[in-house]
Amino acid sequence: GKSSSKKNGSLDDLKKLLDETGISYEIFDEVEENPSFDNVMKAVERYRNDSFDFVVGLGGGSPMDFAKAVAVLLKEKDLSIEDLYDREKVRHWLPVVEIPTTAGTGSEVTPYSILTDPEGNKRGCTLMFPVYAFLDPRYTYSMSDELTLSTGVDALSHAVEGYLSRKSTPPSDALAIEAMKIIYRNLPKAIEGNREARKKMFVASCLAGMVIAQTGTTLAHALGYPLTTEKGIKHGRATGMVLPFVMEVMKEEIPEKVNTVNHIFGGSLLKFLKEFGLYEKVEVSSEELEKWVEKGSRAKHLKNTPGTFTPEKIRDIYREALGV
Repeated sequence: GKSSSKKNGSLDDLKKLLDETGISYEIFDEVEENPSFDNVMKAVERYRNDSFDFVVGLGGGSPMDFAKAVAVLLKEKDLSIEDLYDREKVRHWLPVVEIPTTAGTGSEVTPYSILTDPEGNKRGCTLMFPVYAFLDPRYTYSMSDELTLSTGVDALSHAVEGYLSRKSTPPSDALAIEAMKIIYRNLPKAIEGNREARKKMFVASCLAGMVIAQTGTTLAHALGYPLTTEKGIKHGRATGMVLPFVMEVMKEEIPEKVNTVNHIFGGSLLKFLKEFGLYEKVEVSSEELEKWVEKGSRAKHLKNTPGTFTPEKIRDIYREALGV
């Protein structure tokens, strides 16, 4: 990342460990929030002529996703960044070790890397599973309340969307239900800084990551992306804002599962999220709204999402979520 791993002590811990074991290393500490293609290529160009045995992603979802992309491009030096989106071309990579310092993305146990292309679109590619993930909840204790909220809601979205996904299976459902229960019990206390609750949220985030590694995410993630890239709303918060309204449409096809989710969250997921002040009024022009509706209508997440999502329904989801 840029600075959080310095503040929470994780970078010092890692350097000490590498120094003690005699492993030489380079530190790239210029990862952007929601890393861009250019940001990834900056690291690749800087280290292209060096020889590495493995890559460590230390921080939140951005540095962990970034590490996966860099691990491919430093190994396969002829590939372009666009080639990451072609499963046939991604054959080899440096091993990746992930050390998460936020409780949210679960990127340490998924094969995904989410990057922002030059047009400002967030695009996910499926690369590789990390070989090791080291989880130390101490690193989450210094997270701000706002970051705890947005990353916690990201984990919540992963558990809920994975459970409701067309690709869900009985084993992934079991993990998702457990993650949802932990989040319901612990997110409110974690936001207030309770360390035991933050520890539990760390576990829930990892479980929810294991879920989406199998199931993928749903339209809620796709509809949240423009709120992040164009309005600067943190990813977890953006996804959480649209999720309950996406669930309402899913209810047409999978009413029992949607009811189960609401039941786990005290009767209503929307009510649970509103208690944190998750919803903020967002100024959106009708042109922006139509552009987002059009993007949502062709999102690849649709095939993974139960229910029929017409442009009209997608427009209504945005209107309800954003209060426009």
